[in-house]
Amino acid sequence: MFGQYLSKRLASITLLLGSVFLAASPAAAQTRDGILDTSVSPVSQTQEADAVGFRNGSLVVAPIPFSNPTIGSGLAIGLGYLFQFDESSKPSVIGIGGLRSDNGSMAAGFAANFYFSENRWILRLLGAEADVQYDLYTNPGVLPIRQDGILGRIALSYGVTPDLSFGASVRYLDTSIAPASPGLPPIPPPFDQFLAVEVANVGVIAEWDTRDDSIYPTTGHHLGFQAAHGIALSGLVQDYQKAYANFTTYFRPYERGVIAARASLCAASQETPFFDQCGLGTTDAFRGFSATQLLDFRSASLQVELRHRFTERIGGVVFGGIGQTGSEFDTLDAGGTHSAYGLGARYRVSKQFPLDFSVDVSRNDRSETNLYIYVGQRF
Repeated sequence: MFGQYLSKRLASITLLLGSVFLAASPAAAQTRDGILDTSVSPVSQTQEADAVGFRNGSLVVAPIPFSNPTIGSGLAIGLGYLFQFDESSKPSVIGIGGLRSDNGSMAAGFAANFYFSENRWILRLLGAEADVQYDLYTNPGVLPIRQDGILGRIALSYGVTPDLSFGASVRYLDTSIAPASPGLPPIPPPFDQFLAVEVANVGVIAEWDTRDDSIYPTTGHHLGFQAAHGIALSGLVQDYQKAYANFTTYFRPYERGVIAARASLCAASQETPFFDQCGLGTTDAFRGFSATQLLDFRSASLQVELRHRFTERIGGVVFGGIGQTGSEFDTLDAGGTHSAYGLGARYRVSKQFPLDFSVDVSRNDRSETNLYIYVGQRF
């Protein structure tokens, strides 16, 4: 929970700054290329050749409002620097960001994406410190949790072709978890009343990306895969394994419309602590449930979204999804099939660049309504 969810959010804050800059830049030209829940893909646009080199980059500051069912609503603020190492490489981004929500959650950190040697090498860095509050859904009931700690991640990939890359990643997490207020029931076994954990995750990553654009794709597909081994350094946890994959495809049924569909699978070993388990909304960007509401060792989901542009600035979406969670893939249906659907509005930040401010309202099969506010597309 803390690691996978927080890292996505803080990375989104800083990397979106590159989008904001490019949207305002007259030299920007489109090419091909979300704890908290903005799931926005890294920017992969190119600039004109006369802006190559670290000293020729640009600085941008941007506020980013957000809302989600896990930690509530709030504001994130980021500062980023965008530049290109060479003419044929995608822009690199270095950024710092912070956020605060209305339930008292706070986080700050930095993220960086470096593309160099004509995009053959991709280096991603992330560091964060956070103190967040959220509801953990357990068999006895909903338990308010407070979790704080530090997170660091480094990933290096090599592009064997312009569309296909492979790499490795290392993540370090030092976190403490306890009930949010004295007198509350203990955290589910074996954690008892207080849990302090140090975990290192070593893994492999792969991407196959044929999208025509990473901010607002209209054609192509993206397959992302990650698998990692968690090494328990201290605390009441054991070594564990986790892997997940998201396959997303895009096509245009008519001139102003785009259909996006995503299929997702996640698997974690029985030793995986609750904050790193699978679930709807953890690794798949599923809307409709809190990221801690349907945690388990296996999950599968399918989502479809129709995106329509009413004008150059105004757009809307209709979306729906189904998913299952359970202890094993062959018994996923034992817990029932969960579903959610909703509507969303989009406002394009710039006519020159396809970056949208997004507001979505979802309704799930438990008759719960959730609001999402973020920048970019959900997937």
